[in-house]
Formats: sequence, C-alpha cells, structure tokens
Amino acid sequence: MNVEVTNKEFIELPSMNEKSNFKKTLKAIRKDWQLYSLLILPLAHYLIFRYIPMYGNIIAFRKFYPGGPVYGSEWVGLRYFKMFLTDPTFWNVFKNTVILGLEYLVISFPFPIVFALLLNELHNQLFKRFTQTVSYLPHFISVVIVAEMIIELLSPSRGVVNIILKHFTGNTINFLAEPAWFRTIYIVSGIWQEMGWGAIIYLAALSNINPELYEAAIIDGANKWQQIKYITIPGIMPTIMILLILNIGGFMSVGFEKILLLYNPMTYSTADVISTYLYRMGLESNNFSYAAAIGLFDSIIALMLLTIANYLSKKFTETSLW
Repeated sequence: MNVEVTNKEFIELPSMNEKSNFKKTLKAIRKDWQLYSLLILPLAHYLIFRYIPMYGNIIAFRKFYPGGPVYGSEWVGLRYFKMFLTDPTFWNVFKNTVILGLEYLVISFPFPIVFALLLNELHNQLFKRFTQTVSYLPHFISVVIVAEMIIELLSPSRGVVNIILKHFTGNTINFLAEPAWFRTIYIVSGIWQEMGWGAIIYLAALSNINPELYEAAIIDGANKWQQIKYITIPGIMPTIMILLILNIGGFMSVGFEKILLLYNPMTYSTADVISTYLYRMGLESNNFSYAAAIGLFDSIIALMLLTIANYLSKKFTETSLW
C-alpha cells in the first residue's frame, strides 16, 4: 500500500511542477508586464517578416509566373533544384560565396576582440571614450554612402589611393574593375565599418571579469601578456564562441547590398555571390521559382553550418546556443 502511494505521488510530481512553473511565469509577467510588453514589436517583426514568408518557399516546387496564382500554377517537384545543381554559373557563385564568406570570417572576426583588448588597457578615460565613439560611427553610415566613399577613394582619376600610387609609382590601378582586388576591398571596408561596433559585446564581457584575479596574478609575478592569456581570454571565451557560432550561421549571407553596389560584369568572376545571383534571376529575369529554389538551398546549408558549429562548440568548449 505504501509503495503504491509513493509511486502515485512520484508520477504526479512532474505535472505539479509544470503547473507550479507556469504559475510562476504568469506571476512574473504580471509583475513586470511593462518590460515584457517591449517584446511585442520584436516578436511581431519576426512573425510578419521572418516566419510567415517561409510559406512562400513553396514556389520553389511550383511553376510560378508574375500575374498567376500566388503559390504557382503547376507542381514541378525538384525541377528547379536539378536546374541549378547542373548550372555552371550557380557553382561559380557558390564558390565565390564560400571563399568570400570564409575569408571575411577568418580575417575580420579577430579584429573586434583585439580592439576590445586594446581599449580595455587604456587608462585615460577621456581618450578611451573618444576612441570608442569614433570606432562606432562607421556602423551607422548607410551602406550606400560607404559604397560611394569606396568608389570615390579608389577612382582611377581622382581617388586618393590612386593619387598616392601615381605619386610614388607613376601608375594607377582601376581597383573596382579588377576581380583580384574585389575581395580585399570588401573585407577591409567591412572591418572598418564593423570593428568598433563588434567590440561593444567584448568590452561588456571584459567588465564582468573579477579584478581580484588580476591582482592575484600581479602578486604572483604575471606580466601583461600572461594576464591576457590566462585571465582575459578565458574570461571572454564563452562570448567569443557564441559570436563565432552566430557568424558561422550567417556564413552564406555575405553582404548583398555592398556587393550589389560595388560589383560589375568585369568582377563577376570573384564578386558574384548567391545573393546577387538570386537578385538577377528573381527580379531581373523574373524567374522567381528558380531563385526561390536556390534561396532555400542556401538557407539549408546555413542551418547545417549553424548546427555543426553549435555541436562542436558544445563538445569542445561547453558553450553553445542550445
């Protein structure tokens, strides 16, 4: 009899705990409803512009044409997937996307970390705040303006870079017409624009490191490099891994706007990526179903990369998104 009562109580415990947690959640929402109400607009944004449009991916499996039915007139299955998998142009833009995304990730990712470490070592607060402010400003400049600045700086006739080159070498380079220079221009301009903004999160993580650890290290005779190696880097490593996972998740989504504004037919061999190819196929050629199939394929690869990065991070560093 006692055993049966105990088992019954044991079985009922999970449902009781669930009810208790639900009541606690409701109580917390009632108590801080003003704060929770701030989530309404972000949630509405993601629902309207991220989740509901997912249903439109069905046109990747249907024959769609402008003016026809909203979700296509005829079911064609995997026809469009087979088309781009056998299209040499697609594989060229896929290769460009992978190369540009990988180069940008490897080269640009450490810059905000190093910049945050350097700012953290500044003792003059006025100079530190000034440097931070100046480094943040490029992030708020429109991509259109950034692209125009790049075009003006690299202009063969009046650009500052070519004026300097001509003074020292006697020659000029049409950078924006040279395929070999496009990736360098894209990566350097991206670092300039996002380095300061990206350092904000690392500075916040650095502020959470216990100062007593540095005091103990100094007493033990550790120099500045040893403090950074054994205290600072491990202290911000969880933040580094989370941001690395997120960056890998966006690996395939290289900057569409900047590339569209800077590239031209002469640089397609290195500058044309999946997003710009989709733009030309979908909006310029009106081949929406074909573009939707490529976009869905791109999203699946991005999801796989995010999942793999999260798994490896969780396995080797015990830090993950889920």
